[in-house]
Amino acid sequence: MSDSYAIVVSGGKQYRVRPGQVINVELLHAEKGKEVELSPVLMIADGDEVVIGSPEIKGAKVIASCLEEGKARKIIVFRYKNKVRSRRKTGHRQPYTRLLIKDIVKPGGKVSKRTPKAKAATGGES
Repeated sequence: MSDSYAIVVSGGKQYRVRPGQVINVELLHAEKGKEVELSPVLMIADGDEVVIGSPEIKGAKVIASCLEEGKARKIIVFRYKNKVRSRRKTGHRQPYTRLLIKDIVKPGGKVSKRTPKAKAATGGES
């Protein structure tokens, strides 16, 4: 079984993705159910074959489907200055887009597609 994955950039952050994986990235303003292309691909690994870009692989992309847009959990920002009675309490919820990775496309063609894994009942194996 070949383990294929890619390293992509979205929102200034790098993500290691593989087909069938669900990730949260910075807000992309994509509609639910629409396909999204993550284009700056830095590296693609398909089993023993590894392609590294300098700095990116031209023509490579990752195809993903938008599952939803939402907000992360609230964080509390509390600013305090000693001896001046200055306090300010605010909160922040970071918006995100949840993506389902469908496939990884090399410059020459497709690397791999999503293959659903069948869950087999294990007879008490650890």
